[in-house]
Amino acid sequence: MLRQADVTRRLSTVFNQRQAQVLAEVVTEAYSDLVKTGDFNELKAIVKDLAEAQQRTETRMAELATAQQRTETRMEDLAAAQQRTETRMEELATAQQETAYQVGILARQLGETNSTVGGLGQSFAYALENEAYRMLPALLADQYDIHVTERFVRTYVAGEEINLFGRGQRAGKDVLLVGETKLRLDERRQGKSGHIAAFEQLVAKAEAVKTEYPDIEIVLVLITHFARPGVLEAAQERGIIVVQSFEW
Repeated sequence: MLRQADVTRRLSTVFNQRQAQVLAEVVTEAYSDLVKTGDFNELKAIVKDLAEAQQRTETRMAELATAQQRTETRMEDLAAAQQRTETRMEELATAQQETAYQVGILARQLGETNSTVGGLGQSFAYALENEAYRMLPALLADQYDIHVTERFVRTYVAGEEINLFGRGQRAGKDVLLVGETKLRLDERRQGKSGHIAAFEQLVAKAEAVKTEYPDIEIVLVLITHFARPGVLEAAQERGIIVVQSFEW
């Protein structure tokens, strides 16, 4: 700090005492004013820096507020989308329940239809059997020289149901006639062994008959409304008589 007494003493070496004292007062006052002005300028610079920092802070706060607003808007959009999704899921669940209900109804109706169709098929098969009981003896005699000596019956032999079972003679020898009725014969319908399913069933019945009648020849007969050519060829190779209803 500049001291007035020191300035006066140094000036008194050049000026008289009164002059040195006045000049010292002027110099110290001027120095004091200069210091105060410098401090003020520095303070203004500090205030300016603080104002700019405050402005930057307020700008950043405004940006953050805007971002917050966008975030809140986005959250509202997501909440609305979530609500729509939940509503849609509820609608889908209701539709699923309705679909399951309708499928259940269709399944029951299909079961009833299958039962009806199965019943009709069974009725047609029985009708074909009954017709065969009457018409088959004459056809066998005419085309295969087999003469039925006992009328055909439906019976069980060794636990197997035989649709057509009868006795006959061929070339003077006794034979047993074992037959099945099928509404349609198709070589594409194969059984477990890979052979024609109708043939497998007929052979299984013939084997059951063979256990009780081991010494009598068994003649296999299939009665049908229609047989595909492949069935007729395979039957001829195996010695199975296939009779189609239009033949009688």
